[in-house]
Amino acid sequence: MTPEIDLTDLAVLTDPFTAYDRARETSAVAKLVIPGFGPFWALTRYAEARAMLADPRFEVRSESFMRPPGIPEHCLEYMKTMSEQDGPEHLRLRRLVAPAFTPKRAAQLRPRLAAITGKLLDALPAHAEDGVVDLVAHFARPLPMDVICELAGIPDADRPRWREYGAAVASGIGPDFSAAIPAIIEGAKEAVARSRAEPGDDLIGDLVRAQDDDRLTDTELVTLVWHLVLAGQTPVNLVANAVEALLRHPDQLKLLRADPALWPGAVEELMRFCSPQLLTTPRFAREDVEIDGELVRAGERVTAAMVAADRDPRVFDGADRLDVTRQGPAQLGFSHGPHFCLGASIARVETEVALSMLFDRYPGLTLAGDVPRAPDGGTWRPAALPLAL
Repeated sequence: MTPEIDLTDLAVLTDPFTAYDRARETSAVAKLVIPGFGPFWALTRYAEARAMLADPRFEVRSESFMRPPGIPEHCLEYMKTMSEQDGPEHLRLRRLVAPAFTPKRAAQLRPRLAAITGKLLDALPAHAEDGVVDLVAHFARPLPMDVICELAGIPDADRPRWREYGAAVASGIGPDFSAAIPAIIEGAKEAVARSRAEPGDDLIGDLVRAQDDDRLTDTELVTLVWHLVLAGQTPVNLVANAVEALLRHPDQLKLLRADPALWPGAVEELMRFCSPQLLTTPRFAREDVEIDGELVRAGERVTAAMVAADRDPRVFDGADRLDVTRQGPAQLGFSHGPHFCLGASIARVETEVALSMLFDRYPGLTLAGDVPRAPDGGTWRPAALPLAL
């Protein structure tokens, strides 16, 4: 019998790991129950999930994404990001922008990422009340937006309002999210125009210098900045989840303190163990496909349940154990195949710098109360992370 996972069930929302683990050990395919959607399948085992993400029989469409309501007409042309495209057009855009997101480029950004992180860490004590600070509000949430502003060349004077945009995007679909979109797009237009006039040492400048007239249009560049804002919120929740996980596993934190060279591998393990993304962007079957005895019909939605696949005991020894020295198969937190996260290299370095500097600066860091979770069927994220400095 195919297991079912009800994404309106409070038990699933508060503990998705148990629900998906049970489903995975029953079948490689589970049925997701989502109000308003027809058949929706989740692949729960690593091999099947990874294979689907690279299988051309499954495609990403615009319908794979929930479009926020109330988007002004003049913004719509910027809403179709690279993530919503498949085939030759997706490949064209990805090849054009990929040089700006290489591991080498990410490594070159490390000093600037460290400077941004340091400023936020300096300010933490000022936000504390009775010695307790919310790491989500005052570190994890502003950090990625400050990084995006640095990458896109947003002037310092404009960055406070961009932080507000980032908070709205990170909070998920809602009126604040919809209201932030026109402002982000206008800011992106300004950044592109500024770079056209005088390309700077930033991501947009790199792309402007690298392109010919018939390569990236202004619309595509503005859309890329919007996409960066949207996708760049992943480190918000990854950093928060990782801090909580390490504080709850002091033996692993002790290993990292003793050997900082473990940090890059630890980021991969933390992405596997407590990735904020529970499910990948849904794909649509182009034709009937049988997976582990279950027939997925043409036109039906399929997602990879990373929350289950990355804890698959068939692939990972001691899959439910956090082990910062772990080596082995790549986790699926950044997806796989043609839609592998373009910004993964930057997200990795950003997370490594954030975590290592945080624990170095505040060696006595401890949890200071319960960690409330946002009820979100697609994302594992804390609503707040109270810490004693």
